[in-house]
Amino acid sequence: MANESMKTGADLLIDALQKNGLQNIYGVVGIPVTDFARLAQLRGMKYFGFRREDAAVDAAAAAGYLTQKPGVALTVSAPGFLNGLTALAQATKNCFPLIMISGSSERHIIDLDQGDYEGLDQYNVAKPFCKAAYRVDRAQDMGLAVARAVRTALSGRPGGVYLDLPANTIGQQIEVTDDSDAGIYEVVDPAPKQAPSDEAINRAVEVIKGAKKPLIILGKGAAYAQSEKLVQKLVAETDIPFLPMSMAKGLISDEDDHSAAAARSLSLSEADVVILIGARLNWMLSHGAAPTFNPDAKFVQLEIEATEFDSNQKIAAPLQGDLNSILTKLVPALKKADYHAPTDWLAAIKAKTAENAAKFAKRIEAGKTNAKFGYYGTLAPIKEYFLKHPDTYLVSEGANTLDIGRNMVDMKLPRHRLDTGTWGVMGVGLGYAIATAVETGQPVVALEGDSAFGFDGMEMETICRYHLPITVVVVNNGGIYNGTDREVADQPGPTMLDAQARYEYIAKAFGGDSYFVSSYKEMKIIFEKAVASKRPSIINVQIDPSMGKESGHIGNLNPKLDLKK
Repeated sequence: MANESMKTGADLLIDALQKNGLQNIYGVVGIPVTDFARLAQLRGMKYFGFRREDAAVDAAAAAGYLTQKPGVALTVSAPGFLNGLTALAQATKNCFPLIMISGSSERHIIDLDQGDYEGLDQYNVAKPFCKAAYRVDRAQDMGLAVARAVRTALSGRPGGVYLDLPANTIGQQIEVTDDSDAGIYEVVDPAPKQAPSDEAINRAVEVIKGAKKPLIILGKGAAYAQSEKLVQKLVAETDIPFLPMSMAKGLISDEDDHSAAAARSLSLSEADVVILIGARLNWMLSHGAAPTFNPDAKFVQLEIEATEFDSNQKIAAPLQGDLNSILTKLVPALKKADYHAPTDWLAAIKAKTAENAAKFAKRIEAGKTNAKFGYYGTLAPIKEYFLKHPDTYLVSEGANTLDIGRNMVDMKLPRHRLDTGTWGVMGVGLGYAIATAVETGQPVVALEGDSAFGFDGMEMETICRYHLPITVVVVNNGGIYNGTDREVADQPGPTMLDAQARYEYIAKAFGGDSYFVSSYKEMKIIFEKAVASKRPSIINVQIDPSMGKESGHIGNLNPKLDLKK
């Protein structure tokens, strides 16, 4: 009979994860972590097996974003670890809490370069790509390692943490009698509240009071912080218009009268005070610089990480702390000051919104009947469906598919849209969709360009294996950006893919539902049917290969060379 007082490193790792409320693992198994995954299942954890490590780590990152608990990812050593490394880095850049656990080689073999199976100094390789890396050399340190990982992933600006597990540590046994003896404990207050000083609040109020054209920019940090009630109260009390970044859509309904989303250029270029809530002045906001922004604009920034202040522009009123604590002080202070955005500024934004919305509506209507079926005809039924079913989740990636979809599909609820985020990395779609379905239990639409789908398309098998309510829409124009690029007559162009590809058959191969559409009318009927079924499915949308422009909305980042030389 086994000695029940003896526990392995694997036992202790599971104990520590469960003690901290972490029940789901997303991963790919192999040497040396296969039995660990089996044991985790036997001990009541849920393990979701993927086809590639990057998709599994992406899924864990999305789980962290949605739940405010670190998502847990598991990979094998060396090649598997490296496959997951991009996703670990992306989670850190996106500020998603994540713990990536990888099996690894024994340190003494690595340090003497003796040549181990899949040998790699993973611990040191990971360090530049995450908030912190920890290696666990002794089974008795497993509880401490998980505690450190949880606190590091969640505290301050959230991000990715790497846990390195040599094979010997996983199997190493120690004698324990209870959790305290084993060093297993739940982390106390892993992300402590941080409120700004009264002086900082007063400074921000004074700056805002002087604004004739104020603007709030909402970033995905505000969505992660679950600050929607306070953000809604701020807008209701002050009438300040807001501009949501893509993953902040739904913090306040896109249909709200204060939304400046359809008047983005006007609001950014004319705002004299910009209030950043969970948003960074990075490349997605042109670094806060003219001509996108008013060169005389003053910035008020709500941010947990002090080093972010003044990173691109002078911040007139920095407010350091967690967003909910800041807003809890800022909203009543502005109410007490009786500040309201001037009505002429609101009227200007509403007028521009109406003008641009009318133009956009014409494009959508034309897209429904255009002889060249394209993005607008494809996305119109999705837009219509989400208006009726706002509790559905949307994950999106691609170039034109992502950009046009961001503008077309309105969100009414927070954290219901996930996309490529700060780095703009392709290949996140199905991993994000899987975690969203697992963590929320709600239907998910994965809106994919055909190029983006190619990065993780085999995860359709994962979706089918776990019977997840995910509808994958592949918008196929036969190329990266479009399918008509050909510089040399006898070679496909660098951006060309297969415009006739039958992507829907991938779902059929694994027991899911497959659909092919090539018109607005077909899409309207089939899309609603597929999502309502709550079954795994792919809708392959064949659009004209000429549809789609170079690099979508960020073509300015793609240097143009003289190809006629």
